[in-house]
Amino acid sequence: MNQRCAWVNSPDPIYAEYHDTEWGVPEYDPRALWEKLMLDGFQAGLAWITILRKRETMRAAFHGFDPDRIAAYTDADRERLLADPGIIRSRTKIEAAIGNAKAYIAMRERGEDFADYLWGFVDGTPIQNSYATLSDVPTKTALSEQISKDLKKRGFKFVGPTIVYAFMEAVGMVNDHEVTCPRHAAVKEMVR
Repeated sequence: MNQRCAWVNSPDPIYAEYHDTEWGVPEYDPRALWEKLMLDGFQAGLAWITILRKRETMRAAFHGFDPDRIAAYTDADRERLLADPGIIRSRTKIEAAIGNAKAYIAMRERGEDFADYLWGFVDGTPIQNSYATLSDVPTKTALSEQISKDLKKRGFKFVGPTIVYAFMEAVGMVNDHEVTCPRHAAVKEMVR
């Protein structure tokens, strides 16, 4: 019987929509990858459904997750964000996003494309896993630890190996849809 991945356990339709249309789909746009990494960092310690429910207000508050705008944030911007009930109001996560924007720009200024950098860890091709159940899926791997360490060396924050692995799943660097999920085969075909 084909059914969605077991983690889609919320009655909120936004969860199923995210799973069915976005999660695991390979993403190659550098800015979109950066945004998704920031959202995974904001999710630390929270349920992903919280991020999904706040994603649009977070996009608005963070100027569409434009790294150039965020890197230039002032103290007034920080206070504006901390006062916004529509976002995750964590000073350390907000500061991390600002610092991560600067790290992203520094990579770009060195001629490094963020998408090429990330996809280089998997030789440009999604890793195809074949997990039968949610309990089979790891929360981190040696590769997510390697990427986390490299991102931190470049100045990124809130990019621990568990956050990085969740990010890798979300952006299709790994296909962790359970084999009984109809999206497993669909995502597997999305190799460029």
